[in-house]
Amino acid sequence: MNRQPDMRQIMKQAQQMQEQLARTQAELAERRFEGTAGGGVVKAVVTGAPELVEIKISPEVVDPDDVEMLEDLVVAAVRQAMDEAVRTTNEELGGLTGGLGGLLG
Repeated sequence: MNRQPDMRQIMKQAQQMQEQLARTQAELAERRFEGTAGGGVVKAVVTGAPELVEIKISPEVVDPDDVEMLEDLVVAAVRQAMDEAVRTTNEELGGLTGGLGGLLG
């Protein structure tokens, strides 16, 4: 005899997963991720929201005759921080949403 999953149990599990997913998303939105460039002379910090919240630039890297280099360092640091935020978010949320297959199978 082929037993069908109890629909109430499936709905309860889905609600629990949705609540856990919302908690994890809120926690990630508050978390900070850092990126650096130029050996650490430029630092960018983003949240998991993702939102840029901080830029630090060492005075020795500021050269009025080479603003383009500083701009490139800022972009690289922000990009690294964003990549870290996205990678971590995908890993943590992927672990939760990966369980959806178990509800139906």
